[in-house]
Amino acid sequence: MCHVIVTCRSMLWTLLSIVVAFAELIAFMSADWLIGKAKPSSSEDVENRTGGSQEPYHPTLGIYGRCTRISHMQFSRRDTLCGPYAENFNEIASGFWQATAIFLAMGIMILCTVAFVSVFTMCVQSIMKKSIFNVCGLLQGIAGLFLILGLILYPAGWGCQKAISYCGPYASAYKLGDCSLGWAFYTAIGGTVLTFICAVLSAQAEIATSSDKVQEEIEEGKNLICLL
Repeated sequence: MCHVIVTCRSMLWTLLSIVVAFAELIAFMSADWLIGKAKPSSSEDVENRTGGSQEPYHPTLGIYGRCTRISHMQFSRRDTLCGPYAENFNEIASGFWQATAIFLAMGIMILCTVAFVSVFTMCVQSIMKKSIFNVCGLLQGIAGLFLILGLILYPAGWGCQKAISYCGPYASAYKLGDCSLGWAFYTAIGGTVLTFICAVLSAQAEIATSSDKVQEEIEEGKNLICLL
């Protein structure tokens, strides 16, 4: 018989596992890893004549995507265009970024799998006498290691020609030049830290769902067990 067991620690682990997976996925897909040096608008002359703003814009560059501004001279209007600059894996700007993409993708795949499985741990806590929480926690630890490898390799690619075109001639491996780090990079770091926190919480979730209090509730014939 299936017993639905919900505790504060198991629910916290489940929610955090889902949040971490989505955060890492969104960061990976974003183009806001590097914020390029300010560039003047190509419609500056039109704006000067019309008294408009001459505020420069900052193009952004991701692992495989980028955002830049396209100006419409006739209307003095500017649109931001975002999309992949690489049509296939081999066109990613740096070999280090290719390795980063591989490690991050592997970590994210594991995190998404764990996030999916975590939803069902309310009904199924073990398979073949193995705790799902412990197995998921181990997988999250492995995913965290993949994420760390990807994030360490990523700055090594700042010396590629694509990054130099955004960050200036002083950009090189582990040196930003005229660029700054975007929110996607910080989100990936934060998600990596939370991944290891999830791995620790998984053990606490396993303890909470197998406690004596839960066993007492099961022996009383309850199918829905909610404990603080």
